Amino acid sequence: MAEELTGGALIGRNQQIFFNAEAGDNRFVYPDSAEVDFSNKAAFDASDMDTTKINKKLRALISDGHGHITIKNPGAKHSLAVGILNRLQLEIDGSLGYFGCGLNDGPTVRISGRVGWSCAENMMSGVVEIAKNAGSTFGAALRGGDLVCHGDVGGRTGICMKGGTIIVGGRTGAFSGFMMQRGRMIVLGDAGGNLGDTMYDGIIYVGGKIDNLGVDAVEGEMTDADCAWLRRKLSLYGMDAPNGIENMTKIVSGKQLWNYDNLEPTEKKIVL
Repeated sequence: MAEELTGGALIGRNQQIFFNAEAGDNRFVYPDSAEVDFSNKAAFDASDMDTTKINKKLRALISDGHGHITIKNPGAKHSLAVGILNRLQLEIDGSLGYFGCGLNDGPTVRISGRVGWSCAENMMSGVVEIAKNAGSTFGAALRGGDLVCHGDVGGRTGICMKGGTIIVGGRTGAFSGFMMQRGRMIVLGDAGGNLGDTMYDGIIYVGGKIDNLGVDAVEGEMTDADCAWLRRKLSLYGMDAPNGIENMTKIVSGKQLWNYDNLEPTEKKIVL
């Protein structure tokens, strides 16, 4: 095997797929998803329920075919509305604590209040839209879908994001886009320091001021395709760039830290 690896035919594995502003969002529906009717509505008051009871109640309503569910008085409890692998219109009337809406794949969630740390972490597809502010690590490791906050968000927004779109209507904190690998981030207000630090791929658009850029994050050229895509995406949520889309700053990877090779760790040990 060592000869094969050190020979001229060595190719290795390569799954590099880079951002294209004209690419659409792919959506996947699980074959065993519950058949829900969006006109079939249900609502319940969560004020006297703990996290487990709320999530079980939500799953029971989905299994019964309710496609439009409202949770009232969630009380900023943690880990609500997580792991939903179904198309669903979910309204949350109030605020969420930490790790809300994580690991979802499909639902559209609208939250009238605020959210705590790590909202929508590892979301695969769907929409999460927050009316007010969000905590740190907003959309950490996001893989798909749209994550929208109409207010301000904390630091490390979109850390390690691997796809999808994060939209921030206000400001974002330091180290946003840290180790970003794919996807798109739109910040209509100001961005904190070290924006895009060690980002590998993806794009960050900023409408306000940037404190400073992180390692290997550089300014890119805004194209007509970028502006057209931004107009389409922002219009979905009734948002616009205060200073004009054409005047937004585009941040991309400088690709100076691309020192990877095609060898897996076990293969590298054999070669060396």
